[in-house]
Amino acid sequence: MDNNHDITIQDAQSMVDKWIHEYGVRYFSELTNMACLTEEVGELARVMARKFGDQSFKSGEKDNLGEEMADVLWVLICLANQTGVDLSDEFVKNFDKKTQRDSERHHKNPKLTGK
Repeated sequence: MDNNHDITIQDAQSMVDKWIHEYGVRYFSELTNMACLTEEVGELARVMARKFGDQSFKSGEKDNLGEEMADVLWVLICLANQTGVDLSDEFVKNFDKKTQRDSERHHKNPKLTGK
């Protein structure tokens, strides 16, 4: 893998697929990957609670926020690849949906605006 950090979501999906077939033999089952995603989100939550919340890091724990986020992304990409989801396309559609649905909502929310 090159060190080019300017990759698209499609690039990432292709890179993960190539890695799985070259080093991982095959994808875990969808259900196993869903469990792995849940586990990775929990690990991310643990770091968030210690870094931004009221908990402190235990002895031996480290602030590896980016690593945990990347782990979540990796497993999500695995799930997308094995279920035929084009994350680029879905992200654009989701962005459009949120823009249409929420174009005024947040500006009118006194919890966000302080008004």
